[in-house]
Amino acid sequence: MNEATISALSERFGIQHPIFGFTPSEHVAAAISRAGGMGVLGCVRFNDAADLDAALSFMDENTDGKPYGVDIVMPATIPKEGTSKDLSELVPEGHKEFVERTLLKLGVPPLSGDDTSAGVLGWLHSVARAHVDVAMEHNISLIANALGSPPVDVIERAHEHGVPVAALAGTAAHARRHVENGVDIVVAQGYEAGGHTGEIASMVLIPEVVDAVGDRVPVLAAGGIGSGRQVLAAHALGAAGVWMGSYWLTTAEYQLGDSPVQTALVRATSSDTVRARIYTGKPARLLKNKWTQAWAEPDAPEPLPMPLQNLLVSEAHHRMMRGGDPEVVAMPVGQIVGRMNEIRPVAEVMASLLAEVEEARARLKA
Repeated sequence: MNEATISALSERFGIQHPIFGFTPSEHVAAAISRAGGMGVLGCVRFNDAADLDAALSFMDENTDGKPYGVDIVMPATIPKEGTSKDLSELVPEGHKEFVERTLLKLGVPPLSGDDTSAGVLGWLHSVARAHVDVAMEHNISLIANALGSPPVDVIERAHEHGVPVAALAGTAAHARRHVENGVDIVVAQGYEAGGHTGEIASMVLIPEVVDAVGDRVPVLAAGGIGSGRQVLAAHALGAAGVWMGSYWLTTAEYQLGDSPVQTALVRATSSDTVRARIYTGKPARLLKNKWTQAWAEPDAPEPLPMPLQNLLVSEAHHRMMRGGDPEVVAMPVGQIVGRMNEIRPVAEVMASLLAEVEEARARLKA
């Protein structure tokens, strides 16, 4: 992939740098866009359409007119689903007892008063469609789907609004299928990434995906990217840009307050992650700690399929976050966590990435 192709991607979206930053925080996403990249807001945490509408209104007002995108969680195959109450009744009592027993063992206090959690309903297909409805009412420049190709009607609707669609791929076969379905940008996400991942490492996956579809659509590289050297390496492998998620978790704009999450992330090394189904029911890379270890014990039940696993553990995640113990949190993060050693503003992180790209390029030329 040559410089012209990289520049064409930036020009297509009206961004200075082909760096796409996924984050569940509208404050971080807006800051990424202001810094010249493309902030992409993860929608899965929004159970209420009004809350997502407010977050996107914030993006509209705080991106200085620069483009931003949204990320939804919507499988191409439409599942059968009932209400959250109906689904909760499908969670076995033995699983609920295990979770409560584990929280007690780890010293996680119960929630107090009205501090409750109904689960992250954004994993439900119907809620994801509501996210699309809300997003289309705002000035979005991209819809990305964390679970591959969205349903074809969603892709067509986005195109009718002039909005390109991106989809994550863990194999070259996935990438080909995405393009056949009408996806405009493929994100080749390697095994090292946080959240849902496939089985193939980035160094192998990125050129495979570029060879498979790079002559038809731009390919973004994802998984294990947290320095300018890695950004430049992604370009060398044929990517037109990069997709970064984990690296923004330790930015100052994330506004986690007294949460133990950033403390745990800053302490962690690249060895301190584990890939498991305990977060959503699908394989996802998480921060390794006492909570993940408990699910690896012989008496632990098998994780439930999506979305039941999230309904099972959602309140537990909320309790751990409130509990304040950095050794007991539930957080998706990639192996790049070993480089996330301090809390810095987004603008500083972006400036460092760009400076490192130029330093690496100059070193190669020398």
